[in-house]
Amino acid sequence: MDLRHFFHPHSVAVVGASATPGKVGHTVLRNMLDAGFTGQLLPVNPKGGEILGLPVVPSVEELPQGVDLAVVALPRRRVPDTLRELGRRKARAVIVITAGFKEVGGDGWFLEREITEICRDAGMQLLGPNCLGLINAAAGVNASFAADLPRPGRIGFFSQSGALCVAILDWAVGERMGFSKFVSLGNKAMLDEADMLDYLGEDPETDVILGYVENVERGERFLRSAKAVCAHKPVLMIKSGTTPTGAKAASSHTGAIAGSDQAYEAAFRQSGIIRVADVESLFQLARAFSEQPLPRGPNLAVVTNSGGPGILAADACGRFGLTVARPGQRTVERLQAFLPPHSDFYNPFDILGDADPRRYRKTMEIVLGDPMTHALLVMLTPTAQAQAESTAREVADLARRMPEKPIFACFMGMEGVRAGKEILDKAGVPCFAFPEPAVQGVRAMFDHYLRRQRPHEPAARVQRDLDRARGLILQATQRGDTEIVEFQAQEMLEAYGLDRPETRLARSSEQAVEQAEAIGYPVVLKIASPDISHKSDVDGVRVNIHNAEEVRRQFWDITARATHLRPDAYVVGCVVQRMAPPGCKEVIVGFQRDEQFGPLIMFGLGGVYVEIMGDVAFRLAPLTKRDASEIVREIRSYMVLKGVRGEQPIHFEALEQVILTLGQLALDIPEIVEAEFNPVLVDRERALVGDVRMTLRSPHPEDTLSDPKRRN
Repeated sequence: MDLRHFFHPHSVAVVGASATPGKVGHTVLRNMLDAGFTGQLLPVNPKGGEILGLPVVPSVEELPQGVDLAVVALPRRRVPDTLRELGRRKARAVIVITAGFKEVGGDGWFLEREITEICRDAGMQLLGPNCLGLINAAAGVNASFAADLPRPGRIGFFSQSGALCVAILDWAVGERMGFSKFVSLGNKAMLDEADMLDYLGEDPETDVILGYVENVERGERFLRSAKAVCAHKPVLMIKSGTTPTGAKAASSHTGAIAGSDQAYEAAFRQSGIIRVADVESLFQLARAFSEQPLPRGPNLAVVTNSGGPGILAADACGRFGLTVARPGQRTVERLQAFLPPHSDFYNPFDILGDADPRRYRKTMEIVLGDPMTHALLVMLTPTAQAQAESTAREVADLARRMPEKPIFACFMGMEGVRAGKEILDKAGVPCFAFPEPAVQGVRAMFDHYLRRQRPHEPAARVQRDLDRARGLILQATQRGDTEIVEFQAQEMLEAYGLDRPETRLARSSEQAVEQAEAIGYPVVLKIASPDISHKSDVDGVRVNIHNAEEVRRQFWDITARATHLRPDAYVVGCVVQRMAPPGCKEVIVGFQRDEQFGPLIMFGLGGVYVEIMGDVAFRLAPLTKRDASEIVREIRSYMVLKGVRGEQPIHFEALEQVILTLGQLALDIPEIVEAEFNPVLVDRERALVGDVRMTLRSPHPEDTLSDPKRRN
């Protein structure tokens, strides 16, 4: 979407301009004048006359044809008719600052839908409503009612919250932070985060993109835009509202664990967005990305005047996946030649509490010159001998003279290091109050470096019999089924080429014996009922059964117990399944359909304890082979799968193929809202889907599943 008319307009109309200071219409007009706008500025007010020395246009009908941008600051009841008239005047873009729309619910929701349709029909782009406006200081555009005008810079920022915009503008002016573009999205009736990512990603005036989001309504579009932009520009975001509301109605293990925040976390991770916890870290990282080079490796050198903070930094490196690399022998010898004998000549480099600026400077030069150093963290605690201001000048000068490697600072304290922090901020050296966010920032920059080196990887392709699979779902929906459980799902697994233990349905004890002998002992018996999702709830599984008599006894015990505990359930009989090979690991692979982003894939160790342990990882479909590899290696229990104490590692490629296949199934069959393979039995040779359940949504009249070929 071409947004030039917002950020580089030649003509701007302020509809609702006011001569009264303090009113929004007056503030917007004043801000445009103060920003130095050189184009045609048209205040619109029925009283006519002049406002701030500008002739007033009495009505929208008298505006010239083709105004680039109109800023509407009118009571909400007047907004629809105003937009209709702006459409007739061929206005190209509109900012509706007025509140009282979707955010208040009720008739506000319908009113917002109305103004959106008006703008679409007229071909006008709409920002807002209920927004602060936007700023492009370099072009002299401050089409907002903000109290401050930031300086021009290389950072693009957008926010769903206008109040946060106001606070950040005040902070940025105090910190001398510049922006290329500054946008308040408001209710996002038309323009949203994905549009901003697209525009700022191509904007030659923007090097770093920052965002604050509360919710994303076009999740799949957002994900595509973010992936494209993050391949060449860093995108940093704060996401608020992390309550996992999506889990409240879930019936599966996957649904009980997966929530909205997991979907956002997966979206950010897969696209390359760097998620930041707070505003201060957001802008310190933005400063680092805009002023510092990217680290070309994971090795962080730490120079400190105190051992304790150095250890904290080393611990943070371990948590965030950086390396506290041992320096080369030549580096150690050079440090030993001038540092006090009680210094630590290995990384972290503790140069003692009485370190003066000269000692800092020489140590930093030597450490940065070591080929094993990819980035430097300079730490200072305000000891009695510390000279924060002078040391900061040395750090800033070194960053200017040795620009090949990034330099971060951590000046711990408040009043004693304030002047030093200001010097570093002006020099573009990010300075943190504590080592953990500093180390996390270095890791974020290294991750972006790695992403830029990676070739584009398309989504994995999975072979399957799609017509057969859709036919099975069609039959289930025509029966009115809301779930498909194990004994019903075998043909679906076959349609997707998923390996599984030989499984047969037995409706009587004698049939169970026949099936067990046909399969071969030992076998597993499981309750077969479309109404019982979790077999463990009725003690409905028996394993390692070795003979016919035991099959008969366990069949009667399982079915009788299920009938007693769930008298409402229709018990078909038992599933007879070949016993998994010894040494198999149990894992779970599932998905829940997220409202914004689509299928959210979950992976973790399997069994009944998955919800309690919570050792799971998430990705969004469609999946690449890299996604499947990373999700398996992301859980804390990865070493169990890799093999410990002489155990053989599992067949990772086979497991990853199961994950990719479930991701494809989730994309293929939108009627499935949740699905779960639990357990998947994996050993060194293959991965077997041991049990499966799927939850279906109620079909809508407009569904086209009745004709499978129409949805290929």
